[in-house]
Amino acid sequence: MTTSTHRHHEPSMAMPAHLNPSEHVTARSPRRHAETNQRRLTWSLSVAPPVLVAIILLIGWYVSTTSGYVNALFLPAPADVLQSLSDGISSGIYLNNLLVTLEESLIGFFLALVIAIPLGYGLSKSRVLAAAIHPYLAAGQAIPVMVIAPLLVLWLGYGWVPNMYVCTLVVFFPMVVNTVLGIQVIDRALTDAARVEGASGWSLFAYIEFPLALPSIIAGVRTGLTLSIVGAMVGEFVQGGDAGLGSLLLVAKNQYNTPLMFATLFVLAVLAIVFYGSTWLLSKIANAIY
Repeated sequence: MTTSTHRHHEPSMAMPAHLNPSEHVTARSPRRHAETNQRRLTWSLSVAPPVLVAIILLIGWYVSTTSGYVNALFLPAPADVLQSLSDGISSGIYLNNLLVTLEESLIGFFLALVIAIPLGYGLSKSRVLAAAIHPYLAAGQAIPVMVIAPLLVLWLGYGWVPNMYVCTLVVFFPMVVNTVLGIQVIDRALTDAARVEGASGWSLFAYIEFPLALPSIIAGVRTGLTLSIVGAMVGEFVQGGDAGLGSLLLVAKNQYNTPLMFATLFVLAVLAIVFYGSTWLLSKIANAIY
């Protein structure tokens, strides 16, 4: 009896090469590593240049003041500015004046926001309203705020109220323009298709027009919130009162206290950064929602 030389082989349990987890992870690791390096490079390129410029400016500032090349009356030494800033923080001068400026700018901004977005929407939808309002918007933008601020003080008296309205005037125009632009650039085919599906009025605005116009509206909000600080400064400069960061700048100027002026400017810069950062967070939240 002949014995067969063929043997029965058990099916191999080895996983195909393209399904091998270790090889798959190994193949993906270089890609992930490359993506991580790309993100780090992008972050470095966005952060390193401004930091480098700041370091160069600080070194030039320090050298020019300590060597006596620049008069301290025009450019105080960094140490003097830091000392003035520390004294102002410890005494509460900056906090008290910051709260006044913050109140004026935020109330003026929100008042402009409540009026500007509905008005911008109406201007983009109604030719009659646009024809009636546009000339006055253009004229209001053409007149410098420094000219209008004394009239507001004359009509409304001294205090934070006229400063609030100055902030509103400064912030109002950019938000109106961006709202109009955001609505007008929406593809008409999208709104027509929505109307065919039954959308109209509030539903059309809430679910179609507003989400599509939101990037432009947020751009106007970011610009307006930052400019609200400018409005508060203008109002405080015109009034020449004793409250607000603008008034503190005037006091420092009249006393020829340049370290106090520079320290106050630093506080204003920090406030502007906080405002701009909050609008950046708002844009991220809006993108996540819509």
